[in-house]
Amino acid sequence: MTILSKLRTPFRYSYSNAVLLLIVANAAVYLLFKFFPYYKDFFGLSFFGVMHKKMYWQPFTYMFIHADFMHLLFNMLGLLFFGVSVERSLGTKEFLLLYFFVGVFSGLFSVGIYYVSALWQIHNGFYPTMLLVNLIGASGAIYGILFSFAVIFPRARIFIYGIIPVPAPLLVAGYALIEVVSNFLGNSNVAHMTHLAGFGFAWVYFAVRMGVNPIKVWRNTFYD
Repeated sequence: MTILSKLRTPFRYSYSNAVLLLIVANAAVYLLFKFFPYYKDFFGLSFFGVMHKKMYWQPFTYMFIHADFMHLLFNMLGLLFFGVSVERSLGTKEFLLLYFFVGVFSGLFSVGIYYVSALWQIHNGFYPTMLLVNLIGASGAIYGILFSFAVIFPRARIFIYGIIPVPAPLLVAGYALIEVVSNFLGNSNVAHMTHLAGFGFAWVYFAVRMGVNPIKVWRNTFYD
């Protein structure tokens, strides 16, 4: 058996409503850190924390921490709206593997971007503030779930503001464009590169684990 065939060995299907458990866990952690806010730096994800403080749990724990209620709410709504259908389609074990693969590697990718940015700051005589950036939130994983939804259900339509129907693949493309533009023109604390990485690593997951080419799926859907 080749390495690729081992990677593509499917789990036995089961459904345990992991989406609900993830939402409860995120909400519980949010409430916990309302009482212990200073521990966000301990469980959030930063280059300094992982590489210098050896906090190797951060690429996992950062996904359960959110800046404020609206941050939590929008992420959990995205997880609920898209995650339930994805989990029912793939099964709980596959869904959780997808969710944490995308979330962990999106975070690590962002840390790598912060490191490169810090080197640029040092080269130009600035203090490397990017090494201290503390990444929090499940957004990378949620964007991966949105991408997965568009691959599994390419004919599905999402109603923007409950009115405007948008095909799921087009919604992914639109979000990707917004994130690219916002990353270069925006000036907020939103981790746009993490969102794009969520799309990218979900793509990798489908290509390697599932043997599915998302572009081919979408092309066949709309041009058959």
